Amino acid sequence: MNSRFPLNKLQSIKTPYYYYDIDLLEQTLTKVRQEAGKYGFVVHYAIKANANPLILEMIRTFGMGVDCVSGYEVQRALDCGFKPSGIVFAGVGKADWEIELGLDNNIACFNVESLPELEIINEIAAGKGLRANVAIRINPNVNARTHHYITTGLKENKFGINQWDLEKVLSALDNMKNVNLEGIHFHIGSQITDLSSFKELCTRVNEIQEWFVARQHCPRIINVGGGLGIDYQDPDLNPIPDFEGYFKVFKDGLNVMEGQEVHFELGRAIVGQCGSLVTKVLYIKEGVKTNFAIVDGGMTELIRPALYQAYHKIENISSVASEEKYDVVGPICESSDSFGKAVSLPGTSRGDLVVIRSAGAYGEVMASCYNLRPLPPSVFSDKV
Repeated sequence: MNSRFPLNKLQSIKTPYYYYDIDLLEQTLTKVRQEAGKYGFVVHYAIKANANPLILEMIRTFGMGVDCVSGYEVQRALDCGFKPSGIVFAGVGKADWEIELGLDNNIACFNVESLPELEIINEIAAGKGLRANVAIRINPNVNARTHHYITTGLKENKFGINQWDLEKVLSALDNMKNVNLEGIHFHIGSQITDLSSFKELCTRVNEIQEWFVARQHCPRIINVGGGLGIDYQDPDLNPIPDFEGYFKVFKDGLNVMEGQEVHFELGRAIVGQCGSLVTKVLYIKEGVKTNFAIVDGGMTELIRPALYQAYHKIENISSVASEEKYDVVGPICESSDSFGKAVSLPGTSRGDLVVIRSAGAYGEVMASCYNLRPLPPSVFSDKV
């Protein structure tokens, strides 16, 4: 039995639902603030990982800003009390209304991903008589060594401006009256557990910064993105990522000039381990090699296994019987609606509670109403 999950309280709640360990979230945020604070680094929370208002409220109390990738996320951040001066807005396809929202609220920065986007921001800002702060997102062509769907820093990815286009971008900036070059921005991917990828990023950032300085442009902000991974295999052994090692890589590897700020955008690393999907066993169906444990939660509540073939640890918190193997599957009318194959669980029966771990990031925010299923509720450990 896992002490993080109070069975006597959780079994009375209608499944499926997301369960958040607020103590762990607080411990994680404390560690981030402590380790980033050693070097004066600025951390923005990547709201796309989890936009639950109560989660955002706690993150805000720790003094973090937010990284947004849609106007809807910008609005959520504003609604949750984040100061515009702490809001940065990235994304390859910003609509005009989203740019206007950022300008009207005087957000800190637009992270620009193409020359056409830069031109539109300048045009819209001119129409409003405003000046937009921008950071140029540059594709550093660094291999994050992660799943190809969540690699973002290679030259074939849709994100960022390739280095051979930078001369053209700087030339255009020199003729734009309504944008101000605030910084340079990078992001190489997600769920990165090999810190050597970040060391490579530091090398590339230093080279690119030298290129800017040689052209009389000294960016005030270096935004290195995020991407630090979590331990999906053993969330109890490693509930908090290695923030100490992560931030030290950038302290040792970046050539930071006087007056510059180093910014980060961490999402999964902050919220991933504090959340779980709690679901109930509907049926045990006999299979050929293993039996099926059919649960009432599915890919509509946690799409990562179907989308990325991602692994999540699965626990039966109701049973202490001898272990058997099960294919843990959901009720959705898709063969991809599977959480795990040949999963070792205590002998499992109808009505048992099954917990799918490390679902705090890209669980609730990616939920859908496919098969006309309602969105599930969120339950917080300090309120049960």
